[in-house]
Amino acid sequence: MALKLKQASEWISEEAYLQSELLSEIKREYIDGAVYAMAGASKNHQRITGNVSRKFGNQLENTPCEPFSSDVKVKVGSKFFYPDVMVVCKDDSGNAYYTENPVIIVEVLSKSTRRMDETAKKFAYQTLPTLQEYVLIEQDFVDVEVCRRNEGWVSRHYFMGDNVTFESVDLTLAVADIYQRVDNDDVTSFLDSLNQP
Repeated sequence: MALKLKQASEWISEEAYLQSELLSEIKREYIDGAVYAMAGASKNHQRITGNVSRKFGNQLENTPCEPFSSDVKVKVGSKFFYPDVMVVCKDDSGNAYYTENPVIIVEVLSKSTRRMDETAKKFAYQTLPTLQEYVLIEQDFVDVEVCRRNEGWVSRHYFMGDNVTFESVDLTLAVADIYQRVDNDDVTSFLDSLNQP
């Protein structure tokens, strides 16, 4: 979801933020005492997060790991974010609304979130001891970027026709499955090429 920066408000504590979030009609992220409202997501964004979350959920059935979509927060130091999709295998946070222990985080990029997802969130997420993979998925064209802890967080890119393995959940998916029903030029071109004689 796009981060829509509000005008700077006065500093509030984590406790006040968490309490106010229970009553808020909109989701808001918390960064070092400042609160930022979240904007709505596009249909393509929702298609991608739905595809990934569903595939993760099917893979993790009958295991201690479970996927969460963008309604559960992740706490990173003095920050709270709403990842598009994450998987948690052991949660000892003691809180019903956030976790500090994801093994994989997926963010779907848009023009308004790209800078934050590729910089501030990426660096913050990589400090989580349990995190094994950080995934960035473009919605306006086809590009799945996977950064793995065991590879020094180096970016690997996957495109239509490729398969991508999410090692932290032991799942290999075709990039085409991630982009199922997504409406952009890359997906349309790929589907057209499959129908050529």
